[in-house]
Amino acid sequence: MAPAMSAVFDKPPLWKRAAPLLRGYDGPLAFAVFLLACAGLLAMYSSGFDHGTRFVDHGRNMLIAGTIMFVVAQIPPQRLMSLAVPLYTLGVALLIAVALFGIAKKGARRWVNIGVVIQPSEIMKIAMPLMLAWWFQRREGQLRPLDYVVAGVLLAVPVGLIMKQPDLGTSLLVMAAGLSVIFFAGLSWKLIIPPVVVGLVGILLLVVFESQLCAPGVNWPGLHDYQQQRVCTLLDPTKDPLGKGFHIIQGMIAIGSGGLFGKGFMQGTQTHLEFIPERTTDFIFAAYSEEFGLMGNLFLIAGFTFLILRGMAIALEASSLFARLMAGAVTMIFFTYAFVNMGMVSGILPVVGVPLPFISYGGTAMVTLGLGLGILMSIAKAKRLVQT
Repeated sequence: MAPAMSAVFDKPPLWKRAAPLLRGYDGPLAFAVFLLACAGLLAMYSSGFDHGTRFVDHGRNMLIAGTIMFVVAQIPPQRLMSLAVPLYTLGVALLIAVALFGIAKKGARRWVNIGVVIQPSEIMKIAMPLMLAWWFQRREGQLRPLDYVVAGVLLAVPVGLIMKQPDLGTSLLVMAAGLSVIFFAGLSWKLIIPPVVVGLVGILLLVVFESQLCAPGVNWPGLHDYQQQRVCTLLDPTKDPLGKGFHIIQGMIAIGSGGLFGKGFMQGTQTHLEFIPERTTDFIFAAYSEEFGLMGNLFLIAGFTFLILRGMAIALEASSLFARLMAGAVTMIFFTYAFVNMGMVSGILPVVGVPLPFISYGGTAMVTLGLGLGILMSIAKAKRLVQT
């Protein structure tokens, strides 16, 4: 065979065949995630040093999340939109199954066995904004007040089922994701300001009348006992320093003892003497702060801030209403994760089960983060490919 003919039939190198899959990725977003993942590995190696295989498992979970991100990034936003209704319907059906015959652990019914044991509420972190973004895409150009009412009902059903389990942390994340879509869809400030004012007044009254509202025997309507105790503990953790207030007190001690530059990698006394509860999961920020100090915290905050700003930039540049709403909602999920976790560990928010993205141990949360990043990459990739 002639050399020219042979060249025609030669297979191109692997890197050339893989190039179309990698083209269009958002480099700044990937770089921010890489830096946060490195910080997470450092924190997990130290805080999980005597926790068996936590560090190895955390690295494995990151690889799984990265694979999910890569796969989802190949799916065009239009195809993602077609998954909204089936995924939302499946999620609500599984939440109903949890309420009827779910598996109870430690007083909470959050899991269901469908051949494998799963936590359906995790599905709603992505399914909820997908569904609402799909709904507003369908109503584009003809939005009426009734459409926002329908969106509110679509949001209230899964949030109510999750709160019933009870799971305050996940219900908060799902609600934040859904409300962000409704807000970005153009909800009037006239409807936003009143509930915000009511909430601020409620917080002020709670602080002023804390001694009466948190007195023994006083029950707050609509809240479980443990949820009421968390709020009261936030207001004054010293009332029960060895019980309900132990988590917050030890977290604040660890953060404060880190000083400006921290005690050094693997040198955290609060961490390694096991004073910090859940130091590889919900309270890993306290362990990180103790060893890396204020400068380490500023690095972490800068990383999350850049990630959130980049996500919002992707949302603004998106080519369709669905893509804009979905990118904005996913970005707000990252913001809520980071803000709530850092806030509860620092003692400015009640303790809820919300992990710190890329830092805390947890396979399910890491999968959700991978899905969210994949959606952001898909939207950014679609826009870049259209431009070129």
